[in-house]
Amino acid sequence: MTSSHRPKWTFILIATAVLGFVIQQATSPFWRYAAFFPAYIFQLPWSFLTSIFLHADFSHLFFNMFALFFFGIQLEKMIGRRRFLFIFFSSGIIGNIGYLLSASNPEIPAIGASGAVYGVMGTLATLAPFMLIFVMGMLPLPMILAAALWIIIDIVGLLSPSGIANGAHLGGMGVGIIFGVYLRIKYKKK
Repeated sequence: MTSSHRPKWTFILIATAVLGFVIQQATSPFWRYAAFFPAYIFQLPWSFLTSIFLHADFSHLFFNMFALFFFGIQLEKMIGRRRFLFIFFSSGIIGNIGYLLSASNPEIPAIGASGAVYGVMGTLATLAPFMLIFVMGMLPLPMILAAALWIIIDIVGLLSPSGIANGAHLGGMGVGIIFGVYLRIKYKKK
């Protein structure tokens, strides 16, 4: 299953998100037409995709891109560029559907690459469950345990609504895990 290609799309997606953030800052308040509002999905259907490249502030952008950099490079090398792009975009779109189903107020937009990044993490946790990562830069955990911890945090977050789109995280993670299981089964047969 290891791809012979060096990661490319991880860097392009990071650059696109950074550019999207710069444009968002320069065009306020017009960026809202690219944000995902559950109340306006029929008026703004492109927002299922465009909202992935917007972020609430610099720290939101930084942490999403930091995670995408580390997890994306690993996953893109492992499964190849096309599958990586499929996981990223399908997780981001399904993440928005997760937000749609769990939003307490449909007038509050969801923005950010979190659902897509969670999908990348879910696939990686399924394909390389014992790969060690360092949570918060110091706590070594196997990828599968870290993913389980993030899932638990988001389930708890659904029960106590905040400004975090926990439904988007869970939707993206679910897509990633399902795709990871599919790849494991497919390559086990070969």
